[in-house]
Amino acid sequence: MFKKLDIFEKRYKELNTMLYDPAVAADPEKYNKIMKELRELEGVAVTYGKYKAAANREEEALSILNEAGDEAELKELAREELAQAQNDKSELTEQLKLLLLPKDPNDSRNVIMEIRGGAGGEEAALFCSVLYRMYTMYAEKKGFKTELISASETELGGYKEISFMINGEGAYSRLKFESGVHRVQRVPGTESQGRIHTSTVTVAVLPEAEDVEVDINPSDLQIDTFRSSGAGGQHINKTESAIRITHLPTGMVVECQDERSQYKNKDKAMKVLKSRLLQQKQQQQHDEVAKERRAQVGTGDRSERIRTYNYPQGRVTDHRIGLTLYKLDEILSGNLDEVIDPLLAASRAQQLKSSTEEA
Repeated sequence: MFKKLDIFEKRYKELNTMLYDPAVAADPEKYNKIMKELRELEGVAVTYGKYKAAANREEEALSILNEAGDEAELKELAREELAQAQNDKSELTEQLKLLLLPKDPNDSRNVIMEIRGGAGGEEAALFCSVLYRMYTMYAEKKGFKTELISASETELGGYKEISFMINGEGAYSRLKFESGVHRVQRVPGTESQGRIHTSTVTVAVLPEAEDVEVDINPSDLQIDTFRSSGAGGQHINKTESAIRITHLPTGMVVECQDERSQYKNKDKAMKVLKSRLLQQKQQQQHDEVAKERRAQVGTGDRSERIRTYNYPQGRVTDHRIGLTLYKLDEILSGNLDEVIDPLLAASRAQQLKSSTEEA
């Protein structure tokens, strides 16, 4: 482990030196690439620096103990410093083990989120709109930007399905555990008897694909135009700007109707298609490696029931880690970190356990 840490520390110092090179400062692409690598190494380098400082304190305390002779007060101070240094070393060692775990290559990417109503009809569609609001409010709190791709609205203001992008450094790392079935338990406004109904909504989180990762043959695409539906006035009635792309080899269909420009809609639809194909490719790779399954808290499986939102009790339960919070209103208002942080911690703990078992 320490050989690897020495290599990372050396590289971190090299990158910091490179930033002062005028040639790097004059090349934005190279500068951004170096800054990205620096950010990735910073946590390890800083923690390793703290570890080495604690090791030095430990060594100094031992030296004082050996040379203090009969000086009882000095020995006591040295013992306290030794105990503190050893405790710091132990904690920092655990932090370093976590920091050295393999990173998810998708973590730094933007995401495409797709929310679809499941069981429950109109009530499920209404909850789609609730989740859409929750994620857009969360994105705003994190400084991410959201961009609507397409939406199929219902008469009561819900969505049969809605897809949108969230752009921001690390968006996927924060939202990747949202994939799966979200269950809602509440009394619908149309229910005269006050009975609680259970409905479900499916959420998919796709890392945005880069062009070099997914090669699409233009002859494999069927591209159709149609008129947008929903709010939009005369433009919708007169212009066929909405785009539907069918990927013939897989049968995947993507629609985009948010923009007035046919070109912009096509560009967005292609981003969604590439991201879906990338996810399919990565899922196949994960399925081929059994150990990947052991290190997952639950990502990517759209059939897995992951969370329940219970309105009468004001309760949110994440079934994967047994987390229950009586903070429904806060969470639906975008305060998702109280759910996301424990999921990330559980994922890292599982990874660490798996790496220990394999060592």
